[in-house]
Amino acid sequence: MNHPEATQAALSILRKGNGFQWYVITMLIFVIYIYASEIERKNWKGVAAGMALYMIHWFVEIVNALIQHFSGNALWTVPGGTALLLLVGVGVELSLMFSVAGLASSKMLLPDPKAKILGINNRWFIGIANAVLATILEIFLVKTPVFVWVYKWWGAIPVFVTVYIPFFVVANLCYDWKPRTQKWFIGTLAGINAVSLVVFAGILHWI
Repeated sequence: MNHPEATQAALSILRKGNGFQWYVITMLIFVIYIYASEIERKNWKGVAAGMALYMIHWFVEIVNALIQHFSGNALWTVPGGTALLLLVGVGVELSLMFSVAGLASSKMLLPDPKAKILGINNRWFIGIANAVLATILEIFLVKTPVFVWVYKWWGAIPVFVTVYIPFFVVANLCYDWKPRTQKWFIGTLAGINAVSLVVFAGILHWI
């Protein structure tokens, strides 16, 4: 492990309000405004894409926090630099960003779901391209003191394959799913996440 102490540093500030900053309220209002605008336009497909990515984001963060509980160290941590650490690997700023990332990705999609870019279906191409961009940004983050990859084997490629491709590709695919399928997917993940947070964070205090 490169930085096992980073997990402990993150746990020391977990859900403590000492570092709270007012800009979080502004960011939250921006997110609400973005979704209110899309709902006003009845862009339900874009809203579904946004919520799909956000639910996957929370599921992944809960898994990372459970890894910390059972092994002693998370795969990634946020040891500082956040106004509020929600779980061991995610601050409020990152979470708010991911709440609109899927919606933003859906804005890049071509009108025809079967259209290709460089021989690749545009949903997959744009999803993978956004996953590459997110991975590059994370590579930058780990060069700062505020984001840490704890294990030597956990780096850009595992993050790209297991985190960001599912984030963006599933969000893009969800955009074209039937409303019933969208509701089932988002609702199921939302339920799993909610129960997990209540049980593992609220009752057992594992995460």
